[in-house]
Amino acid sequence: MFGSRSFQIPRLLIAAVLLLACQPAFAEKRVALVIANSAYRNVPPLANPVNDGAVMSKTFKAAGFDVVDFRRDLSAGETRRALRDFADAARDADIAVVYYAGHGMEVEGANYLIPVDARLERDTDVYDETLSLDRILVAVEPAKKLRLVILDACRDNPFARTMERTVAVRGIGRGLARIEPTSPNTLVAYSAKAGSTAQDGDGRNSPFTLALSRRIGTPGLDIRKAFGFVRDEVLKATGNRQEPFVYGSLGGEDVALVPAAARVPQAAAAPNAQSGMRRDYELALQVGNEAAWNAFLAQYPDGFYASLARLQLDKLTAEENHVALAEQARAAEVERARLVAEGAGKDVLARAEAKAAAEAKAAEQARIAAEKVTEVARQQAAEANGRPQDEPSNQQQASLIAVTTTAASVPAAAAATQPEKAPRLASLTPAAPPADLARAVQVELRRVGCLNEDANGDWGSASRRSLSAFNRYAGTKLDTQTVSGDALDVIKRKQGRVCPLACPHGFEVDVDHCDRIVCAAGSFLNDDNECEKRSKKPVASRNDRDDEPARKRLRSERRLTLPEVDAGRPLSGFAKPQLRAEKPGRASGQIYCDAYLCRPVQRGCHLDYQGGGGPSHNASVEVCN
Repeated sequence: MFGSRSFQIPRLLIAAVLLLACQPAFAEKRVALVIANSAYRNVPPLANPVNDGAVMSKTFKAAGFDVVDFRRDLSAGETRRALRDFADAARDADIAVVYYAGHGMEVEGANYLIPVDARLERDTDVYDETLSLDRILVAVEPAKKLRLVILDACRDNPFARTMERTVAVRGIGRGLARIEPTSPNTLVAYSAKAGSTAQDGDGRNSPFTLALSRRIGTPGLDIRKAFGFVRDEVLKATGNRQEPFVYGSLGGEDVALVPAAARVPQAAAAPNAQSGMRRDYELALQVGNEAAWNAFLAQYPDGFYASLARLQLDKLTAEENHVALAEQARAAEVERARLVAEGAGKDVLARAEAKAAAEAKAAEQARIAAEKVTEVARQQAAEANGRPQDEPSNQQQASLIAVTTTAASVPAAAAATQPEKAPRLASLTPAAPPADLARAVQVELRRVGCLNEDANGDWGSASRRSLSAFNRYAGTKLDTQTVSGDALDVIKRKQGRVCPLACPHGFEVDVDHCDRIVCAAGSFLNDDNECEKRSKKPVASRNDRDDEPARKRLRSERRLTLPEVDAGRPLSGFAKPQLRAEKPGRASGQIYCDAYLCRPVQRGCHLDYQGGGGPSHNASVEVCN
């Protein structure tokens, strides 16, 4: 009896220590503000910032932050209010983080973040329409331990190409300018170092954000080392074309966004390592959240119970996927019903029905996958209770492999339209009949501007050419001969137009549509689709060349007629000559005229000019050989 009670005391102590380790938010307050601007109103929208913001918001929540405020597509006024509210939340915080994804620019060595409603027609508009980076630094300044600003804003800026320069020497840089924070314990991280631009990548997220989300939430990892790993991953992913950079400095102590899990002292540990691991696993199972499982894996990264813990994380993710996809399916069905009620066109209804069907199928598959993961996790937990000190059996290993494959097949592509609930698992497009799949691909190709024909489900030459054009402008290598779910996934990830807009003659491109070209008075539209001033001089044409013989005959007839004055009366001393016809083929080509008539010079003869001339004397005589 006494031995049993003495055995229970260390177990309770271990449970209490691990419970505290699973909830690091109690030790220090951490707050984060995520701003993602994609829907710019005066320049083409950006595809990835909202997706990147969703990933980072989920990363901060998984890290156990006390406050995670996710704002998207903010105007200038909304951005200022969001920063003001966040500064209030950061007043009693130990760690404050602001993550921004969108457009930014540098003017005269100062950095500015561009809200979605900015209209930068002149370089001086930057001071009125944007927010300076200093304003962001003011928002994180109240934090005691770490002030962190992360900027994925080094994209190629379209405003810089169109702004009018009011002063020729005012410099507008490429990317963002270097910064040296003046407040202590402050870091500013750029997705690309000063003076260079960042890449959006081929997928839904930028290479910088993908690497950041994988590294920044690692328990116990110093933030400077985390950004070092991010730098290495981005350089590798972009072929050394993009190098993230961090400005500012910290002290000598490690500063981690997620504190390391407290290890159980050796004196309190159970004699058997497997028994202690099992008890900690059971406690994490009682807590049941993502933070608890991450804390367990930080302490026990290997072994059978580590595999069970990862299986529990897959279970949580599968359940989140099911909820997110079910909500998307409901929203797609509501949208389809609305279009039917409004009498939308066939193409619009076809797209809505295809989307609703795909969302419903994805939600059903996510439900089945979640049930399978839950059932296998329950079975594994039951087996673990019967085998506390043994390694997993062959049957258990096979079950782990099967459930991992099941979890990886959850369709995440359909959840892309709701970034906050975006699944973390691999994408697998639901199977579809060939005609339906071809029609779905054609609908997406029309959306990105690569197909001009209707989506009829017939994968013909026009569809193959459109997919080939998509490959050329998107940098992909999709098979154009047949349709596939992979092609549908890749095209769906593109948020805006991919293929350039082609307008017919008489029209010009205006952002995303064609405008008719109207030339000014006195100008006309030439074959090069440009307005050209009308010339006052006659321009020879093909018809003019065709009428050349007729004009020669007219000139000959004019030469045959002597000049007349006073309403047709001949000159004094002259009688009006008469034209005498010669037989065809005998004329020499010259004309002889005297006071009475004009006639062709005979073949073999020519006119010899004698000089003089007058009423009774001809200047030329006909000489025959």
